[in-house]
Amino acid sequence: MKPRFSNQRNHALTLVEVLVVIAVLVAVAALLLPGLAASRRKSNRINCVSNLKQIGLACRIWEGDNGDKYPMFVSVTNGGAMELAATGNVAAVFQAMSNELSTPKLLVCPNDDSRTAATNFTTGFNASRISYFVSLDVTNETSPQTFLSGDDNFEIGGALVKSGLLELSTNAPISWTAARHKFVGNIGLADGSVQQTTQNGLRQALQKTGLATNRLAIP
Repeated sequence: MKPRFSNQRNHALTLVEVLVVIAVLVAVAALLLPGLAASRRKSNRINCVSNLKQIGLACRIWEGDNGDKYPMFVSVTNGGAMELAATGNVAAVFQAMSNELSTPKLLVCPNDDSRTAATNFTTGFNASRISYFVSLDVTNETSPQTFLSGDDNFEIGGALVKSGLLELSTNAPISWTAARHKFVGNIGLADGSVQQTTQNGLRQALQKTGLATNRLAIP
């Protein structure tokens, strides 16, 4: 029996057809990528909020074992970080709470492209591995609207805030930079809550602390 052959021929795509396919794929990618990027930023912002809530929880656990005071108000000799924190050494504060935090990955915002998390709280752990400030004015959770921690990407009058001790008056022209959350930032409060604030919201939150000057340790 002779084999049967189809009368149809298999044609390869022409150059024009290939270009049309490529153009369609590019158009689809152009439509999808912005949405995917926005979705990723939103997911990272949620993870940043989660980090700050866990930092707040670690502070609460730590104070429960240390005379109802956060490590910023307990001396180094007693296991705290008071003397070092007073100089703006934010890493010392988180090192004091290393057992409660469990991992230094919590200290880096997922949208902070300038930093990578340390592998532990000793080797190579310093301010360059931290995305969050720590307030030096909150003794414990009894002052609910006082800043505890939060994103450190501040600018004042258009100038980036430098690492170290920042003394911030309530009427300071402070703003979030475009980095991380697109002119929005997260602040952890002493009551354990985390606020996502705009530029105006940041300044309002600063006034609600009730302090003439807020001292922040900036990484």
